[in-house]
Amino acid sequence: MSFSQLANTAVNHVRKLADVMPAVFFVGGFVWDALTIGRNVAPLDLWIFAGYLFCAAVILYLIGRPVPLENSESKLVSVFRKVYSPRLPYFLLQFLFGSLFSALFILYFKSSSHWLAWLMSLVLAGLLVANEFLESEYKRFTLSWSMFGLCAMLLFNFALPFLLGSIHAVWFYLSTLLGAGLAFWLYKKTPNHLGSIKPVAGIAVLLMLAYAVDMIPPVPLVKRDVAMAFALEKANGQYRLSQQASPWWMLLRKTSNDLEMLAGQRVYCFSSIFAPPGLQAKLYHRWQHYDKKQGWVTQSRIGFSMSGGRYEGFRGYTYKSSLAEGDWRVSVETENEKTITVHKFTVHHVETAPQRVVLLY
Repeated sequence: MSFSQLANTAVNHVRKLADVMPAVFFVGGFVWDALTIGRNVAPLDLWIFAGYLFCAAVILYLIGRPVPLENSESKLVSVFRKVYSPRLPYFLLQFLFGSLFSALFILYFKSSSHWLAWLMSLVLAGLLVANEFLESEYKRFTLSWSMFGLCAMLLFNFALPFLLGSIHAVWFYLSTLLGAGLAFWLYKKTPNHLGSIKPVAGIAVLLMLAYAVDMIPPVPLVKRDVAMAFALEKANGQYRLSQQASPWWMLLRKTSNDLEMLAGQRVYCFSSIFAPPGLQAKLYHRWQHYDKKQGWVTQSRIGFSMSGGRYEGFRGYTYKSSLAEGDWRVSVETENEKTITVHKFTVHHVETAPQRVVLLY
């Protein structure tokens, strides 16, 4: 068999595999991101995601040329003309957007700890799955520009606070405008303005509204631990927390959120929040008690300063005394009242303190 016959056979096999490759890339890419991104985000991760976005921008520019890439007289194109397919640019767009949505879903999901933020993660999960069926739809350039703009805005939302070491609200709005601006700039630079760029503006407005109603988690902060304790002390760089022991039948948990305590006893809320190195912020614990008539009523909001960089998260605590019986929750918030996580527990008054368990954090 000649070399040309072997090459043609290989090309035919590759084309037969084209229909199943998106599923393979989807599963493999998601598993890879889940394993490599881990619990923290490194600057290298952001550079990789930026590389995905740059490659998507190059492809959008090339397929917007007056002369389709497959009809180009370029020597580089002519060399690969035999194996080149008009589907290739759209397949690559699908792969790149899928990789970005996979990474962004993991990043935002790890920062989501309350139901509004989970809705945002659910939207990203939906886009991640839908992307696997959109290869042919990317020929409708309006969708391609919308996907590019959304990826750019979400990536900038994460990267700007990460790089500047600040989670002030102004950086979210600025990063959203920068992401949308990048999409508009690229659209104007493409030789043919195929499709519409207008939906990108609508997406930017929706993201800003979602942030205003606390639907978008305050990335890049990520919850590590939240625990309720009856006593707390620090020794040798570790916190020793005396906590409510779980019932004997709860084999997989050492502690319980059903607190049995003496009337007037002090209770601590201990939280550990990851932030990248250099990030300085003020966090708050909002203590709330549930009232049947008024709902959740804030009893106090106590703040403390945090500094990022510790792998297991910055540790801080607040405390209250004389908690009323019933349902309680503590929300860990940023200074501008964006929720990082919510921890619920119940209080029951007893005359004799039950068994406690001491854990190190």
